[in-house]
Amino acid sequence: MPLHSHDFEAIGTTWSIATEQPLSSTVLASLRAAIDDFDRTYSRFRADSLVAQVAKEAGNYNFPQNARHLFVFYRRLYDETSGKVTPLVGAALERAGYDASYSFKPSTQHALPIWDEALVWRGSSLHTTQPVVLDVGAAGKGYLIDIVSSILNDASLTDYIIDASGDLRHKGSVGERIGLEHPLEAGKVIGVIDIQNESLAASAVNRRRWGNEQHHIYDPDTLAPTRDILATWVVAEEAMVADGLATALFFVHPSTLNDIYTFQYVRMHSDGHLDYSYDLRGELF
Repeated sequence: MPLHSHDFEAIGTTWSIATEQPLSSTVLASLRAAIDDFDRTYSRFRADSLVAQVAKEAGNYNFPQNARHLFVFYRRLYDETSGKVTPLVGAALERAGYDASYSFKPSTQHALPIWDEALVWRGSSLHTTQPVVLDVGAAGKGYLIDIVSSILNDASLTDYIIDASGDLRHKGSVGERIGLEHPLEAGKVIGVIDIQNESLAASAVNRRRWGNEQHHIYDPDTLAPTRDILATWVVAEEAMVADGLATALFFVHPSTLNDIYTFQYVRMHSDGHLDYSYDLRGELF
């Protein structure tokens, strides 16, 4: 079992990295640099980020080389969900009040741009035809978890758990049993899932909630928060994939994605009933 814990704040939430050996100053410096680079690139809450520049004017923008992995994944989610999962949702979230100043004051919504009309990704380069507010929240935290994991792997760490406010990546010879938090009753769980050398991501409407039933999972078609699903949990090898699919399952049936990705899932519907993978490694209460 990991004996050392490194706790910190990053991208607006709490993180913990538990390891058998303490993290060296070199590893810690690499982690800080990678997280800062991610935040300066993708945060729509920072005026000095690359995403903030993209929101100001159309043009050509160069993202980090490893961004291609995230862009390709987003495009596939966009296509498989008929545009429901889109990095262009940022404008709708800002108008809903989830903006850089956290005003939580809604304003009039407008139709979101269509991907192929507003932007083109080539490798790690972005071309936009208009100012666009990008938001990679559907898969970005998982993507950063994978970056952190690669740094730990490069440092030859063999046993660790990365916990980014409930989104996890595990590596080690002994698995972990993780409780699934009830989205409506704090302190309760609806079940447990066993993970080993894989990732778990969760998404729920009780997180980042404000005003009159507003929350961060927005439907680009209705320009309103989703209502049918209360929470999702996904287990996959990569944290980015688990994170992105946890969002996608608010909009599409899991069978839509089963032929493309290997994952386990649990979904809680608004009436309280659950649907889940037949091969789920865990127990639901």
